Amino acid sequence: MELRTLGQTDIKVSVICLGTMTFGEQNTESDAHAQLDYALAQGVNFVDTAELYAVPARPETQGLTERYIGSWLKKTGKREQIILASKVAGPGRKEWIGHIRGGPKLNAHHINQAIENSLKRLNTDYLDLYQVHWPSRSTNYFGQLGYRYSKDNHHETPEETLRALTDLVRAGKVRTLGVSNETPWGVMTYLALARELGLERIVSIQNPYSLLNRSYEIGLAEIAHRAQVGLLAYSPLGFGVLSGKYLDSKRPEGSRLQKWAHYFPRYITQKAQQVTKLYVELAHQYGLDPAQMALAYVNSRPFLTANIIGATTLEQLKMNIASIDLVLSDEVLEGIERIHNEFPNPCP
Repeated sequence: MELRTLGQTDIKVSVICLGTMTFGEQNTESDAHAQLDYALAQGVNFVDTAELYAVPARPETQGLTERYIGSWLKKTGKREQIILASKVAGPGRKEWIGHIRGGPKLNAHHINQAIENSLKRLNTDYLDLYQVHWPSRSTNYFGQLGYRYSKDNHHETPEETLRALTDLVRAGKVRTLGVSNETPWGVMTYLALARELGLERIVSIQNPYSLLNRSYEIGLAEIAHRAQVGLLAYSPLGFGVLSGKYLDSKRPEGSRLQKWAHYFPRYITQKAQQVTKLYVELAHQYGLDPAQMALAYVNSRPFLTANIIGATTLEQLKMNIASIDLVLSDEVLEGIERIHNEFPNPCP
């Protein structure tokens, strides 16, 4: 398993990161433990979670993902063998996340409450990486490409949030900091605040990136290169769409888009189906598994720190982790670029 450096730290993380948002919803506690055991045995040392999880966000399952990881850590005693990342939720629609801290904010009071709850659920006294799950301002993320200005689009400022997060690092509860679902403006603002005010510097950005959504390359990829704030790519299979299992409007029983398509409509549009079919045909043309081709492409990107893969079965997990051994030929890469140039970012 290849390791890459997390930002400007000395922390080495596996290129394949185990995403866990299905733990507590589609995966039982024993499923979760089996996935963690297998991933670790394959050299995966990076595990990503969030206080919000499981997904979709519901009061009944909130925090279960962290609890399942915590019970595995307690059972195995392998805390020092993994790089553990979690996230603090920001403001949002009450009907979606109002059950988290009575409506989450990104000020010191809420961040301190969030970290204590996460540490308790995870059975650990520190996190290796703590991330802001999404900004505390109205901006373009979660499927929105265009920016719409709003006069009242700020809650807590990045400075207020970064000061609170810096205090966690200095208290020994967190080793490093990151952001998620951020924009170039947000990342550069966090970096400027760290430099100008002597606060902790962010080391990563967790944003969506896949063959169906390469919007990260516009602006943020250069930041990863020049400022060493690397990508932690989430949804590298576009919610499983790039496996081809949803083609021709199929909805496999128990799959995410069979159960919760209304939460993630951007992955099931006609354009998404059309472009996915082209990528699946390209994979088959060269004798490749479509999911592994899609993951191998993400693995190969120079701005990538880690590729966050998730699975609902152990067989899926094995296939996804094995993508680390696949090197795409120049012909396949050229085919991918041809499709992308004709149909860029159908699922932002």
